[in-house]
Amino acid sequence: MIMQLASWLMSKVEGGEGMMAMFFAQRVILGKTKYTDVPATLQPAVKELLEESGLGYLTETTETQA
Repeated sequence: MIMQLASWLMSKVEGGEGMMAMFFAQRVILGKTKYTDVPATLQPAVKELLEESGLGYLTETTETQA
């Protein structure tokens, strides 16, 4: 359902991709969504936002951490 909402917003709202990246970055920070569950098209922008916030480690998977 969140993915459908994300797709709809990105298609309807100007600047929607940036807004959705911020939305997903916040969800990753709060632990509500795993970075790997972020839509692939938004992952680079979400990763950039997290790195700018000093939280780039949240983009690492358990395989890379091991």
